[in-house]
Amino acid sequence: MKNYLLLFLLFVSCTFFGQSPAGPQDCIYAIPICSNADISLTPGGTGIYDESEHSTGSCLYGESNSIWLTFSVQTAGTLTFLITPAAPSIDYDFALYGPNHNCANLNVAPLRCSYAGINFGVVNPTGLSMTATDTSEDGGGDGYVKYIDVLPGQVYHLLLNNFSQDIAPFSLTFGGTATLLTPFDNGSAQIHQPFPFLEPGPNHDGKIDICGNPVTFDFSTLSSQILNGNPNFIVKYYRSGTDAFDDINAITTPIPVNTTTTYTYAIAYVDPSSPTSFLNQCREYGTINFTDRSFPLNPATLTSCSNNNSGTALYNLTSAAIGNTTGLTLQYYPSLNDANNGTNEIMEPYAYTSAAGYAFVKATNTYGCTKIVQITLNFYPIVTVTDATLRSCFIEGNPSTAMFNLTTAPVTSMTGITKEYYPSVADAVNGTNIISNFQTYVAPTGVVYVKVINSNGCYAVAKVDLIVLPPVYSNVLEDKIICMEDTTTLDAGPGFSGYKWSTGATTSSISNVTVGTYWVELKTGNCIARQTVKVYASEQPVISNVDITNNTITVNVIGGAAPYKYSLDGINWQDSNEFKNVARGDNTVYVKDGYDCDPITITVVVPNLVNVITPNGDGVNDVIDYSALASKQNLVLSIFDRYGVKVGQADKFNGYKWDGTTGGKKVPTGTYWYTVTWNENNKKNTPFKFSGWVMVKNRD
Repeated sequence: MKNYLLLFLLFVSCTFFGQSPAGPQDCIYAIPICSNADISLTPGGTGIYDESEHSTGSCLYGESNSIWLTFSVQTAGTLTFLITPAAPSIDYDFALYGPNHNCANLNVAPLRCSYAGINFGVVNPTGLSMTATDTSEDGGGDGYVKYIDVLPGQVYHLLLNNFSQDIAPFSLTFGGTATLLTPFDNGSAQIHQPFPFLEPGPNHDGKIDICGNPVTFDFSTLSSQILNGNPNFIVKYYRSGTDAFDDINAITTPIPVNTTTTYTYAIAYVDPSSPTSFLNQCREYGTINFTDRSFPLNPATLTSCSNNNSGTALYNLTSAAIGNTTGLTLQYYPSLNDANNGTNEIMEPYAYTSAAGYAFVKATNTYGCTKIVQITLNFYPIVTVTDATLRSCFIEGNPSTAMFNLTTAPVTSMTGITKEYYPSVADAVNGTNIISNFQTYVAPTGVVYVKVINSNGCYAVAKVDLIVLPPVYSNVLEDKIICMEDTTTLDAGPGFSGYKWSTGATTSSISNVTVGTYWVELKTGNCIARQTVKVYASEQPVISNVDITNNTITVNVIGGAAPYKYSLDGINWQDSNEFKNVARGDNTVYVKDGYDCDPITITVVVPNLVNVITPNGDGVNDVIDYSALASKQNLVLSIFDRYGVKVGQADKFNGYKWDGTTGGKKVPTGTYWYTVTWNENNKKNTPFKFSGWVMVKNRD
């Protein structure tokens, strides 16, 4: 006989008391056996009738703890069974009636009968075997009697009695070549797949995964899988095996289930076309256990920096200590409603920008269990800063800039912080182009930014205005021009908190100052501006040239400062540059300019006049002779006729003399003009020009 191993036995260690009577024999309440599966029951009590007293030919002697079973044959063949007590020293007896036994007939003899007897300390089985020859055993045997030959459709009743006083379970196993009639046989016309809804699991425990303990479960959701589309089956669910066997308290609505309770389902066969069919008595039982696949998840808190007091922070939601375990799929959402509905998922949870508040993580394990927990989003204490201003004195060599010590900017009163300095807000935020020389930072008037960072790495950026304090100079101190021999006073004026002159003086003015370059350091606040002042010697006038006409001297002056004054004795001064009736010979001319400095002087030679020459070779007035002025530089005598045509010249090559000829020929008698030019032997090489006329009388 094919032996089907089901995932669950009919009952395990369940106690059944002797069936309640409602007729002549207790077998009318026999439990149908509707499969070849092993059976385990625990009878207790005798019922109403003691079949050992009323049945004819029974080998049973007294009824202690009995139970009736019934079964029908599906295929012809031999049939055996084995009854095995679950404990030593237990004596199970049996009486088999049939085929087609009538429970109303009290005195029919059983088809087979035997008892195992008691061998203390060991398990004592009994049953039908293929090797036994006796059909009934009445002591002295081994507990086994001969098998039976069966035909399809035959119905048998089996009375089992635990003769022992101790209630103990037994197991019943069928064998042989025949099979029992069952609506649950996968090979029959009524195809049924047992337990397709149960997950095998790593241990093939057949437990259903649930997400929580307890959790509300609707057993009816299993029915379509259990019945597998077979219309002649009905399935019911119970909280216990006892309820299932008695068909009471069936579960009809969703109920809370847990992992400690073993729930039972019963599959009944109903054939409306054959209401008296043995199959209509069949019920198959199975147990349902639940495994809680839920998992713990902890609410967590993340704290991050709301940098620069922006009102938001950057969070790595994946770092939240929610108690994540291997195999969980995590999804993040901005609200509980989104998490429940799977909307607005945060796709970059490792870089989530948010205000302080909450986010939610939904975890799903491989069993489809989910859990949602809250992640509280907090800010670290805000870094408080205030904008500041730094003022610094100009750099003397580059007065549009100043040197600033940026560390002195009062941007925060917080302690335990670090500062970094940047030329722009963007640089401060991004940490680029940091100012490394922040204690000696040279810059014009403008701004820099201070990044203040606390111990949590949070920062705020403060603006620092940089103001270059420009030099403040005296508006009364000016360069002066004085005579070289004079002194003057330099006055920087009031309004400064300190003065320091290059002479060492610390007063606002200094006196008795000679020609030269001076400076004064003028203090305004903490700044010192050095102002340079020069005392120039006045430019002396220069006698550019002197014209002498007869006894008149004309002095031409350049340089210096007009008006000029002129004198021949250094005492009496005139505004005119012309002197008349000057005595012949050496004369001193004095000139001074508007600064009234010591005059400059020049010696002017008024030559003797020669107005007539008679170049006749008598040695008297034969030539014009200016050799007396030969010591003068560039001395030249030039003679012109009345038309301005040069007719003669005297210079160092002819001894500074002219003899009234031109080109070796005598000039005509007449009046001629002449000029004598030279440069005075002084530093200025003053040019002189003496003009006159001469009568030339030549004899033909």
